[in-house]
Amino acid sequence: MEKQKNAVGRRKEAVTRVFISKGNGTITVNDKDYKQYFSLVYLQNQIEAPLRSIESLDKFDIKINATGGGVKGQAEAAKLGIARALLEINADYRPALKAAGLLKRDPRGVERKKFGKKKARRSFQFSKR
Repeated sequence: MEKQKNAVGRRKEAVTRVFISKGNGTITVNDKDYKQYFSLVYLQNQIEAPLRSIESLDKFDIKINATGGGVKGQAEAAKLGIARALLEINADYRPALKAAGLLKRDPRGVERKKFGKKKARRSFQFSKR
């Protein structure tokens, strides 16, 4: 295999390691085809977004190791990882990726549970009588 670049993407509790190399457009997630792993079309679109923004869907082979979180978090973490890996391959992709908002890590996470509450904000059921 030629020069392989890698990057990490994170979102909520999900972490993905992305390995990218020149190829014919094969994308695998945890040794499965990404369309099989992410069965929902909008999650597949998340994975393809960085490649679409630089118009090279069939120029790179991508291998993704995804752990933690749920499928949506993993898909969005993979999106960031792919964008970062593409930057390592060619810095000229930066304006297109930045314009599409693909280089920003989404900082939102789960709010911590507070004492005296059932969840972060949800109170216990209140009975007046």
